[in-house]
Amino acid sequence: MKRAWKTSITPATEGRQAETFREDPDADPDEGSERRSAAMQRTYKTRVGAAGHARIMNTASPLEPIRFDTKIAVLLRADLEPWQRLNVTSFLVSGLGTQIPEVIGDPYEDADGVPYLPMFRQPVLVFEATKETLTTAHTRALSRSLPRSLFTSDLFTTGNDRDNRAAVRAVPTAELDLVGLAVYGPKNAVDKVVKGARMHP
Repeated sequence: MKRAWKTSITPATEGRQAETFREDPDADPDEGSERRSAAMQRTYKTRVGAAGHARIMNTASPLEPIRFDTKIAVLLRADLEPWQRLNVTSFLVSGLGTQIPEVIGDPYEDADGVPYLPMFRQPVLVFEATKETLTTAHTRALSRSLPRSLFTSDLFTTGNDRDNRAAVRAVPTAELDLVGLAVYGPKNAVDKVVKGARMHP
């Protein structure tokens, strides 16, 4: 399976420009990839941090608007109850920061110097879709090897992390009853994954 994107985390290459790859089999080669790649190289560099993780630092001027060539998207099944939507979204995004540290910004502090935890450095876009569209999005995310997290209907009946993982492990990939999916990667790739869904109202 081809990887749709990669960021170099090779030691001794601190400051190396982030590399993006367009190996999506149904990508349009005329879709402006060279322009986006050039813009990304002007704005971001990778830095190897603790545990060898690559972190992307913003080198743009403080006066320039910050734009990202990546996207965080959450896709929810349209028939969920309001409390389920909130619960699923919270669980789905919780894994991104631990596995992809570059999505986390700097810690916060108010005017009195009270510190607060860091959060995502960029917006999280939430979509809703039918069960069929969600299943298709899952397949697309897998085919592009994009980082993703999932929530199945079985997890509404469990009460702890151990049982959650066991419930997912017990079901083959093609038979997962998905109610939510989170995905991260280059904008173009994520847009293709969520194609057919609509922005959450």
